[in-house]
Amino acid sequence: MRQKRLAALLLVLSLMFVYASSAFAAAPEDQPFKPVQVFDVKAGKVVLSTPNDKQYQEFANKWIASITGLAPQLTNDDSCNYVYRVPLEKPVTIAVNGTKLVADDVFLFYCDGKPPLLLVFDEQRRPYLLLFKEDIAPFIKKVGIPAT
Repeated sequence: MRQKRLAALLLVLSLMFVYASSAFAAAPEDQPFKPVQVFDVKAGKVVLSTPNDKQYQEFANKWIASITGLAPQLTNDDSCNYVYRVPLEKPVTIAVNGTKLVADDVFLFYCDGKPPLLLVFDEQRRPYLLLFKEDIAPFIKKVGIPAT
């Protein structure tokens, strides 16, 4: 039952972000990246779409550089309040546990009382949950959700 709920959550997140980002398919000329988006899990919708900039790119690149391995399966226990989508300036190759994949978006799972997780999709849209050790506090402060 939990695996079905998790699969449904991942599917809903993917569809919500695709739907929400379709309005931003072409970034304005003064904004070179697709926007950073915040998905409120309890509300079931994207609650913030903010301009993506070099600082967000630095955050995402630091997270990726600090990946330590594949994460155990995420459980749907209502502790994950927000998921953040950071579209990358250019696709990045991630090598983890003998697997190499190319991702163009990074999803950050922010869950109460648990370490944050990254979710990336490979070229075939297969999901990979990843452990990493970079501090996310500066990112949370910049995005402003949740309020600190």
